[in-house]
Amino acid sequence: MAGDRRVYLCEDDVLLADVRCGSTTRGWSPPRPAPVFGLVLLRDGVLRARVDGVEQVLDAGSVYVERLGTEQQFAHPLGPDAFTEIVLSEPRVADLLGGDPTVPEGLVMVTPELALAHRMLLSLARRGGDSFELGEYTARLSAGVFARFAPARVASGRPASAAARRRLADDARAVLAAEPTIGLEALGRALGASPHHLSRVFTAVTGSTLSAHRDRLRLARVLDRLVEGERDLSGLARESGYADQSHMTRAVRRAAGLPPGRLRTLLA
Repeated sequence: MAGDRRVYLCEDDVLLADVRCGSTTRGWSPPRPAPVFGLVLLRDGVLRARVDGVEQVLDAGSVYVERLGTEQQFAHPLGPDAFTEIVLSEPRVADLLGGDPTVPEGLVMVTPELALAHRMLLSLARRGGDSFELGEYTARLSAGVFARFAPARVASGRPASAAARRRLADDARAVLAAEPTIGLEALGRALGASPHHLSRVFTAVTGSTLSAHRDRLRLARVLDRLVEGERDLSGLARESGYADQSHMTRAVRRAAGLPPGRLRTLLA
């Protein structure tokens, strides 16, 4: 499925890409083994897949699950198409499926909730969301797809008690307060939890996503430094975990209504 491929997130365990396939060939592609485990969420067009000899039709109402090692072929009966691609490592698949990387057979049909989550993730990626946000929302969308296959397995990673859930959320807040620039993968390793389970528990306990809580901490740090008259906005952005000064300016303006320079004048 070659074509124009824009990668928004590329880490050891997860990749997120926007793909626009320019193929005008109506016939089948040569057979090849699937090199990765992936989710293909079609947005435009129709894709025919032949997987280990069995044919299926894919459209915007379904999710194609690419299983590592299966022999697959593709055809584009309507010409070029566009889709979102999520590639997951075997350990990440196991994290999402209760410790077992084996993905059940079957076709996932898109629910309104999945359709909205898919577009929200794509919108965040196109707006320049950072790897922490993209990692959290990619995990949530992937878990939503897997929950259509095996809801009991997806739910099995939850801590057994309310006390354990609160403790995990509290520990996450403590680490984020001490290291606001920490990445999602590193945060999960520090707490001994997969990013998906950590995100799900944190949201259930606090009513907020990890990304939103981290943004509040970063904003508080920026405001405190502006009160002190900080002049080096580029350095402040790096220190606070933003990609660059422009990223910080957009985030602060969105949260506080004014850019950092104006806020510095107001607060000082």
